Amino acid sequence: MPLSGPLRLLLGLTPAMVVGALTAPALLPVPARAVTVGVADQQPAFLTEPAFRRTRLGHVRRLVAWDALASGWQRAELDRWMLTARDARMTVLVTFGRSRTDPDDLPTPERYAAAFRAFRARYPWVREFSTWNEANMCGERTCRRARLVAAWYRTLRTTCPRCTLLAADLVDQPNLAAWARAFRRHATVQPTRWGLHNYLDANRGGTTYTRRALAATRGQLWLTETGGLIARNNRSPTRIPEGFTHAPRATDHLFRTIRRVSGRIQRIYLYHWIAERPPASWDSALLNHRLRPRRSYTVLRAWLARLHRARLLTGRRPARATARARP
Repeated sequence: MPLSGPLRLLLGLTPAMVVGALTAPALLPVPARAVTVGVADQQPAFLTEPAFRRTRLGHVRRLVAWDALASGWQRAELDRWMLTARDARMTVLVTFGRSRTDPDDLPTPERYAAAFRAFRARYPWVREFSTWNEANMCGERTCRRARLVAAWYRTLRTTCPRCTLLAADLVDQPNLAAWARAFRRHATVQPTRWGLHNYLDANRGGTTYTRRALAATRGQLWLTETGGLIARNNRSPTRIPEGFTHAPRATDHLFRTIRRVSGRIQRIYLYHWIAERPPASWDSALLNHRLRPRRSYTVLRAWLARLHRARLLTGRRPARATARARP
């Protein structure tokens, strides 16, 4: 009588292997293509907005000027956002970027380190950081300064060795791969996580820049800003499809296709939740300025439910009990 596959496999195990298999904890491994979904938004109002709370998403991202704590009005803004996020029990990812008071001022590694230590002292519960926002964009002064950004990254590693760190947030431009390779040459210790803003892939229905970022880096790739574009008025010469009917299709493409390009894509942060009053320079929001959900929000909720059923969604907050436990 031929042995069945499971029996044949069992007979090939040593006694120690059998005992280990039978006594191993009954914990399900994280699926290979599991993903954490979050939201990036600069305004704290979304954190308490009912539609957002219904998603039970537990990860959020904010862009912070590297020298934000040096000015009172920025400290006040940050305090409102950070304290609201903490009260909502969010896991916060902070991406540092150019100064809002002096955009041409790039800090030395020493000044960057001092600013980072001050940030950690003020918000010690934040433990996830990206070194610089859209570092390879040639509208930024870091476009040809990968070596300097790598020095900032080394500063983060030294100052907070237990923090979760992203090398930088890349943006989908032609120099993406070359910039990432230059960064890696100067980083000393190779990063295990990178960020990417892949609006072009999300809205053009492709995967080109996402694949380039994966090829040029190692470790996890977090899509730290992405989403379906509704409208923009930023005078950019780059052509990107947009519109109310386009945005939900782009959101679907993000989860249906881009997410599946690689298991290294482990987080997706949608930008943003609540639209500014028109005309806004950029609008890829899931709710309009009157807090009415758009079709992109419906697509997101459907994908969250689908990923949850498949046990491919991580990082959600636990559902609150609907009734008190009986004594």
